[in-house]
Amino acid sequence: MNRILIIAPNWIGDAVMSQPLLANLKVIYPQCQIDVLASSWVAPIYRSCVEVRQVIEAKLEHKQLQWGLRRQLAKQLEKNQYDTCFVLPNSLKSALIPWLANIPLRIGYRGEMRFGLINIALVNPSKVNRPPMMNHYLALSNALNYSQEINLSESENPHLNISPASKQSVGIKLQVAAINEKSIYVLCPGAEYGVTKRWPTEYFANLTQQLISHEPDAHVILLGSKGDHALGESITAQVQNTSQIHNWCGNTSLDEAMALIGMSKALISNDSGLMHIGAALTVPQVAIFGSSDPHHTPPLSEKAKVIWLNLPCSPCHQRECPLGHLKCLKDILPETVLSTIRTLH
Repeated sequence: MNRILIIAPNWIGDAVMSQPLLANLKVIYPQCQIDVLASSWVAPIYRSCVEVRQVIEAKLEHKQLQWGLRRQLAKQLEKNQYDTCFVLPNSLKSALIPWLANIPLRIGYRGEMRFGLINIALVNPSKVNRPPMMNHYLALSNALNYSQEINLSESENPHLNISPASKQSVGIKLQVAAINEKSIYVLCPGAEYGVTKRWPTEYFANLTQQLISHEPDAHVILLGSKGDHALGESITAQVQNTSQIHNWCGNTSLDEAMALIGMSKALISNDSGLMHIGAALTVPQVAIFGSSDPHHTPPLSEKAKVIWLNLPCSPCHQRECPLGHLKCLKDILPETVLSTIRTLH
């Protein structure tokens, strides 16, 4: 296997979870060249993977067929003469490009009516029995080589590298804002999934106030997407000394957000893509779980601490609390998170 194409997943956390697959392919096929076709949303993750030769960034939209664009990309990719493609999403449309590009081996899980588009298909476990996401992707590397079964328990956790350009860009931002890079706490109040993954903004504000009170030199930076900016504004409005809190949600690129997380004293986040980035950068972190299951999507790092109440009603995996109380998040108090931060090394 010489030339491998990876069709990337659509979510940041899933993209991080796929890095061990790339590392394992390099172990099994040391001479292989790995390229990744990724949306602009997750492309920075793969630019941070040392195993990747080239990231082919495409403006692929979530839940959009974009037939013309996919045909155009397939024609471009066919010239690269890939012999194998790993299709990580389960959707029909994600399998179209490698099929149109005439890549001989197209590997993935059985998914959305894509018989023939995927010609080496693994049985897709049910959501109830699905293993942790990292292992789910990693198992694909055995599809062609069952003589080298991998030991999932010994597999390396995801690992990312921050580019010097991102560090330089962030350094300038911090200098302009008069922030000492050694005194940063990063808080990520958002979660694309919805409110059942979001710790209340008033709790984030309370935690910020306590951090600043305990450490007069501390600066709290709020990170997230443009959609999280309003959450950041709500948190900032509830903090007394606003000179030490900075709402940068939507004001940094993902590359810059990664660099900021990498230099932080600690990361405090919901179950989100930025949580997984913090783990892959081995940053001390506290991960707050509500409706989701930390056994399926944990932050894979020895420096991570998970707070999950494991209530009888959780994990419900619902976007809105079916019982209307959201106790799985509201009963996690700021004092509990602060004391957990104090235990990080």
